[in-house]
Amino acid sequence: MVAVSIFSAMALDQYLILGLPFVFLLGFQTIVDFKKIFWLLMICLPLSTEFDISHSLATDLPTEPLTAGLSLVILIYLAAHPQRINFQALKHPIIILLTAHLIWMFFTMVNSNLFIVSLKFFIAKMWYILTFVVLTMQIIKDEKDFKTFFWCVFSSLLFTAVVILGRLYSINFAFDDVQSAMQPFYRNHVSYAAILALFYPFIFVALGWYKRWSFTWWFLIGSLFIMLIAIQYSYTRTAYLALVIALGAWLVIKLKLTKYVLAGSLVVAIVGINFLINNNKYLDFAPNYDTTISHNDFNSLVEATYKLEDISTMERVYRWVAAFRMSKEELIVGYGPGNFYNFYKGYTVKKFKTYVSDNPERSGVHSYFLMTLVEQGVLGLLIFVALTFGILIYGERIYHQTDNRMRRQIVIGLILSIIVIDAFLLINDLIETDKVGSFYFMNIAILVNFDLKNRTEKKLSTE
Repeated sequence: MVAVSIFSAMALDQYLILGLPFVFLLGFQTIVDFKKIFWLLMICLPLSTEFDISHSLATDLPTEPLTAGLSLVILIYLAAHPQRINFQALKHPIIILLTAHLIWMFFTMVNSNLFIVSLKFFIAKMWYILTFVVLTMQIIKDEKDFKTFFWCVFSSLLFTAVVILGRLYSINFAFDDVQSAMQPFYRNHVSYAAILALFYPFIFVALGWYKRWSFTWWFLIGSLFIMLIAIQYSYTRTAYLALVIALGAWLVIKLKLTKYVLAGSLVVAIVGINFLINNNKYLDFAPNYDTTISHNDFNSLVEATYKLEDISTMERVYRWVAAFRMSKEELIVGYGPGNFYNFYKGYTVKKFKTYVSDNPERSGVHSYFLMTLVEQGVLGLLIFVALTFGILIYGERIYHQTDNRMRRQIVIGLILSIIVIDAFLLINDLIETDKVGSFYFMNIAILVNFDLKNRTEKKLSTE
């Protein structure tokens, strides 16, 4: 079969045919034991590369085909084995909130201004949910499974970090060449920094699995420093801030203050937004088109950020202003999933325009919360905020109700990883990417599984 595929690829000048034997092997292994394909997907997450199929269509190889295939596998598996459906999980508050998020997204898809765009978006979303929530709940059920998950992802993530650091060293860690060093593993430095930062808490968790001063323990200690250096030289401001927030969140969770901090954050956000929109106060923060530029030095970039002279920051503001103006037109159901790019330019304010506002890469609003408001309306935003708050509030409760020490540490790692992702979502659209969205949904699935395991053990102990 390999020989046939090679000759066919050469004869037809279609070299994707070379992958057919591997597709066959994957299909065979999926029938025999789909868990191994799941672990293969975990290994591939940091290694995947973006492949442009056309000007407007791209995919992540090999992760997106694996994700789509495994989503079908879990549907077939549960249809054939309905007794494997975890009905207790369906009743869990976090899963109920996630389900509400999906149901409203489906409704906004049906009412979309561009139905086909939203349909494609929703189908891709379901791949993620089926694979990274439903299938994950079938596979990662205990601490042993989580250790397998950790080593699958960590081994390839550390590999990419070492390779990229080596490339950066060869160019003297030049800030203006950092994007090229990420290829082919990461689309940009933000994606790279995000996966490093969200996985960082898990390395601390893993330290507790091994005897102090052992080889593995020292290896993980060294990896902590390598990953921290990698984050530093990703030159991504959000990653630094996210780790600081996660450190503060660790103390908040320990002291059982999560709901109070969330309530305070919500009040601050409402007051701040009201201040900016009252009498169009936001116009006072419009940048100077001539001084808002890109920077070739990271220190000057940081300085330009608080002076409102950094092009990436002000381009975000340019789109945020458009997003708020758009939301007024379709306040209830939004424009439909995936439709921000198709409508936003008619709502921009020229005073916030930058040199990159033409947006040839067709990127989004650069805030998942605002994107949800625009594409799914105010109710969609409220549901997603409820999901975000619910995960953190219930996560804190799960942490304090967990008696098993190893599981307890994994739970805090899961919560801190989600907090890092939430910090990125404030100024980025990353949930729909394999490098970040996959971990967001897997963290939810594992958190719910561990909560259910706690309940089962406590019930057995009282009988």
